[in-house]
Amino acid sequence: MQQIIQYLDKQADEVVQLQSSLVSIPALGPSNEGRGEKEKADFVHKYLRACGFEEIIEINAPDQRVECGYRPNLAAWIRGRDAGRTLWIISHLDIVPPGDLSLWKSDPYSLEVDVDTLIGRGVEDNHQSIVSSVLAARAFMEQGVKPDINLGLLFVADEETGNDYGLPYVLDNRKDLFEKDDLFLVPDFGTSDSTMMEVAEKSMLWLKVSVKGRQCHASTPEKGINSLAASAAFILQLERLHEIFPGRNDLFSPAGSTFCPTKKEANVPNINTIPGLDVFYLDCRILAEYSIQDVINEARNLGSDIEKKYGVHIDYEVVYQQQAAPHTDPASEVVQRLARGIEKVYQVKPEPRGVGGGTVAAFLRHRGYSAVVWATLTGTAHQPNERSSIASTLKDAQVMALMAINDETG
Repeated sequence: MQQIIQYLDKQADEVVQLQSSLVSIPALGPSNEGRGEKEKADFVHKYLRACGFEEIIEINAPDQRVECGYRPNLAAWIRGRDAGRTLWIISHLDIVPPGDLSLWKSDPYSLEVDVDTLIGRGVEDNHQSIVSSVLAARAFMEQGVKPDINLGLLFVADEETGNDYGLPYVLDNRKDLFEKDDLFLVPDFGTSDSTMMEVAEKSMLWLKVSVKGRQCHASTPEKGINSLAASAAFILQLERLHEIFPGRNDLFSPAGSTFCPTKKEANVPNINTIPGLDVFYLDCRILAEYSIQDVINEARNLGSDIEKKYGVHIDYEVVYQQQAAPHTDPASEVVQRLARGIEKVYQVKPEPRGVGGGTVAAFLRHRGYSAVVWATLTGTAHQPNERSSIASTLKDAQVMALMAINDETG
């Protein structure tokens, strides 16, 4: 293993070269007015082949919105001593648009290097993980060392705009690639101190609430039904959801479910009119033990009291929902392998934790696979002047390599 560590310590120039090539190829999905991931996938395929990967397959998801007619997914792997099991490291090829160019200090599609810092669109989300995983596998090949289990790299499309053409497509159409006791690392979320291993998610619900009354002049309120007053009362009433769903799980911070009124649409444009329609939104992050439908039903029950009291009618629309997948057991093999690698490389004590929103790992967990989300990141994804660290890229690669070595002593 020391050979692998030493090899990766010397790959800083290769990180820069790879990132420079990846940044220069914008891989925007058609929903973001882009041409898809084909050019970037072609580059990665060619690079993998040049590195010595002999087993590479393409899994193309049909999509007539892009010129080539498909969204590319790539799988590549090297064989381990136990060829019946695989550690899969899953990165995504697509990026988000750069946004307001005036906020960038440099061309987002031309890599800037500032000592240890790399700047450009996609350098953190998700190029860093692409580079780390490729270098981890390349280290085994270059040093003539066989990992204990297969090391598989999966590069997927469409992570930034819904995943329909990415990981779920691969899981549905190439079930033969995966075994139930395979291990899965998704390096697409993490903290700068390397300590957070994401093993659990809350369910997500975005609910649009339309409170309908009757518009009238503010000087004669008896002629109308004030939807704003009813809406305000309903927002306060929805606080009771925290009492109705009181569960706690210390993997998360906050430990309980959250029900937050957020966006509010404009009602009337002038002060002297009582509004007949008021629209607001509720963002719910719900512990997995509760069903989303139960939350919707209880919100409706609370709303019925408001309807009776204020004489309004309330409509509900689910803008988005995703039921949480089962948690990955913190004592599972993939989490323990990751923890040992982090401790050895970063000299810190990692902790299994949960997050309030969904990650790609949910698709794996829903299918019964043990998946953990981890990387060492700056937290600048989707921001102007997105950054990543060369040192973290190499150390993350070392952790990935260690996960493929069954060293239970750490």
